[in-house]
Order: sequence, then C-alpha cells, then structure tokens
Amino acid sequence: MSVAIHEADLQFKVYGMPVAQGSKKVIRGHLIEMADARLRTWRQDVAGAASEAMAGTLPYSEPVSLRLNFFLPRPRGHFGSGKNKEKLKPSAPEFPGVHPDLDKLARSVLDALTHIAFHDDKQVVMLTLAKFYADEDFRPGMMAGMTVLR
Repeated sequence: MSVAIHEADLQFKVYGMPVAQGSKKVIRGHLIEMADARLRTWRQDVAGAASEAMAGTLPYSEPVSLRLNFFLPRPRGHFGSGKNKEKLKPSAPEFPGVHPDLDKLARSVLDALTHIAFHDDKQVVMLTLAKFYADEDFRPGMMAGMTVLR
C-alpha cells in the first residue's frame, strides 16, 4: 500500500499552556468528565486558531493525518542561579518526560478540532505527537499541521 503525504492543508499555532483532557469516570451511575478547569479555555483557543486557519472552509469529510507538537515551559530548576539564571544546567533534560500525558494532550485537541477541521475524530488515521520544552524559538503552546488524505 502506498500513501502519498502532501504538504499540510491546515497549519496553525496556539500559544499558552497546553491542557490535557482528563479521564472520564462513572460516579453513582453518572458519567463525569474529570477535567482541569483550564480545559474549556484551551479548547476554545485551539478551536479559534483552527477556525481562523480554515478561513471559512467547511470541515473535511476525508481521512486526515494530524501532527501535533506541544511546547511546555521548563521548570525554574533547569536553570542556574545568580548570573547564570538564564543558562540551562548541563543536567537539564532535553525532553519533557513529565506530566501532562501526551495522549491526553492530543485528546483535548482532537475534541477541539471536531466540527471545525473535520466532522469526527474517527477521521484521523495518522497521528504524530511530540512534547518539547519551549525555548526562545517557540513559547509554550502547540503547533499543528493537518493533511487531508485524498
């Protein structure tokens, strides 16, 4: 099988702290979504950026490939002190193998893109995810690219 991947049909950035979508639990017979209070705002920011990038285009009906890169702030402890407060310590990790979980970050974005970029997240047939530490090139947030598979 051969799949031709073309340049992204949709690209956008969202600045701000990425928020993971919490788990769902059943409590006394009711489905309760356990979510961070900031989730609604994050989803609105993602939806707004995607809607602007769609520029009035209707949601796609075809399968899509989605690339999501999340940028998280570095903890203060990764930096030196005093005159070295702007310098990264040699012991600072290169990648954020910490909370929030990458799959839960993706879930919040997929839900935000539903009915804006695509009709249903079941259309996402390829998903590439990554977490990085924010730096001078990209402050905390997310970069997204979506390719419609025609």
